Amino acid sequence: MEKVRKPYQGILNIIRFNWHFYITAFVLVLLTILLSNYANPAIKIILQIISLFISITIFVSLSVSYYVYDLSGFYKLKWINNNDDNISIININAGFDETSALLKKKFINSNLIALDFYNPDKHTEISIKRARKQYPPYPNTQEIETSKIDLESNSIDKIFVILSAHEIRNKKERIIFFSELKRILKPKGQIIVIEHLRDISNFIAYNIGSFHFHSKSTWLNTFNKSKLTVVSEIKNTPFISTFILEKNGIAL
Repeated sequence: MEKVRKPYQGILNIIRFNWHFYITAFVLVLLTILLSNYANPAIKIILQIISLFISITIFVSLSVSYYVYDLSGFYKLKWINNNDDNISIININAGFDETSALLKKKFINSNLIALDFYNPDKHTEISIKRARKQYPPYPNTQEIETSKIDLESNSIDKIFVILSAHEIRNKKERIIFFSELKRILKPKGQIIVIEHLRDISNFIAYNIGSFHFHSKSTWLNTFNKSKLTVVSEIKNTPFISTFILEKNGIAL
């Protein structure tokens, strides 16, 4: 049987797309070690602590990323219930799509459309630009604006937004985006939002990098303002959360 992902694919992608960050960290560690050799004892201890802190931070973040993206089985999608195959599905990414092909295998008889809201003027992260060069888009991926999705109202059974919605940094824009998802969702459809959260677990794992994520309260506020109800929350790992949303008034 074909493997879902290549060995070490997750961790290697992180290093490949963010190599500038790791080179900077390596240079800082090297500099602090070299400077400590010429510093007085008090400064030497401070420089050694800084060097150790940077090294531990990088090691922990890479170890957690390896666990999440390579060891946890997240990309096997066993947490997805596909008893209702032969449905309409959209999968929305922000310039880098690792999941549409996997979802199509999961929902083999369903109609799946990939949408990409990446906008180089708004989403300026160099890592996304590198990822787009390395990985071609899913066939027939449609480019969209976060403010308008060119699909009929009440037409989609399931909407997946996997590790991408946090790229919408503006609060108003996020609410408009999720309001659009609500519009195209069928009355008994579901929106599956998967994200790292700005919480203790991710702060321990990624340090200041965790501030790129949104807090749980921010997400709940966004869903509420978009008139969506959280009917279930799943912890895929201690570092990733899944929110299953439905239109207000619709229950499981």
